[in-house]
Amino acid sequence: MDRKLLTNYAHAILKVGVNLQQGQKLIVNASVDHKDFVRIFVEQAYDMGAKEVLVVWNDTYIARQKLLKAPEEVITHIYNWEIEMPKSFLEDGAATVSLVGSYADLLADVPSNRIGAATKARQIAFKDIMERTMMNKNRWCVAGVPNPEWAEKVYGTNDTEQLWNDILFMARIDESGYGKLLTHLENLKRRKNYLNDMKFDALRYEGPNTDLKVELPEKHLWLSGVEDDTNGVPFLPNIPTEEVFTAPYKYGVKGKVSSSMPLVYQGNIIDEFWLEFKDGKVVDFDAKKGKEILKELINTDDGAAYLGEVALVDITSPIYQLKRVFYNTLYDENAASHFAFGRAYPTCVEDFEGDPEKVGINMSLTHVDFMVGNDKMNVFGIKEGKEYLLMENGIWKI
Repeated sequence: MDRKLLTNYAHAILKVGVNLQQGQKLIVNASVDHKDFVRIFVEQAYDMGAKEVLVVWNDTYIARQKLLKAPEEVITHIYNWEIEMPKSFLEDGAATVSLVGSYADLLADVPSNRIGAATKARQIAFKDIMERTMMNKNRWCVAGVPNPEWAEKVYGTNDTEQLWNDILFMARIDESGYGKLLTHLENLKRRKNYLNDMKFDALRYEGPNTDLKVELPEKHLWLSGVEDDTNGVPFLPNIPTEEVFTAPYKYGVKGKVSSSMPLVYQGNIIDEFWLEFKDGKVVDFDAKKGKEILKELINTDDGAAYLGEVALVDITSPIYQLKRVFYNTLYDENAASHFAFGRAYPTCVEDFEGDPEKVGINMSLTHVDFMVGNDKMNVFGIKEGKEYLLMENGIWKI
């Protein structure tokens, strides 16, 4: 892959993504398979004024061996240094970049209860760090980097060149830089402003095997693209990003919704699933693939069976137009409208003072997006009993 393009991508993540400031520390989470890009990325970070860059490496193959063979007390034990190391950087004002790939079915042979136990243990241990992220106390950005297994799953070949081309296309990065990304962010801002001005009471979804009503908290806020940290510094949490999103009223979701794309969760695929809600909670569900993993996800804690995010995404996005499933939530969620199990972003309500129940949003250890949008879905905003068409056949009408 052309180094100039990779450098432009690194600049977009650093300047638009986390908006790295002179003298600021930076945490980079990455797979060992991403080392070539990480080296370019760290070089650019220091050139842009980073004070110190901490790279936290991970390896899914090693994680698989531990999940399969280590005693349960080992896979559920989190060492203090694992928490204190990033925590010390974050308390010193560091930004965080997570470079993610996909290993699709690599953990398919790991018992779902062991994955569930390990995941829950990490979520509990890193609860305070997750809180900082959800509250935008530190700026953060998630962006994709190819690995051979991911390319093999998407294209049937382990050649990462094609995947790099698609990643850059979806991020709106080209030889000239990231100007197209900035223009796109302005369009998202316009739609976000419309939704915030309208202050809808609820949304209604209709489509294939979907008939769902989602009430919104009285003081809900729609967000999109660029957000501000608690000091008012702008940043872009996801590259790519196509969504305009908010938090639903925890107890106000009713009806049935069906997935439109596979969900990759903890190295497993959950596909062709549906969920039925009553008073905000999942009361019934099924899946053609990965039902037990879906069950573990929903049972993570009391809040995992409720929704924490509602996001609208136009199917004219470059991700949807590629007509591929990328088996990576960062991309697949930005291909279509989606919801998220679990924790809501407190930034999606005005004047949040720390009590989620008071403002009607959900809290949980987890936050997992799943896709529901397609070219046959319509979405309506409801205000004072009147419906306004927001999306028709998956395309914005505002």
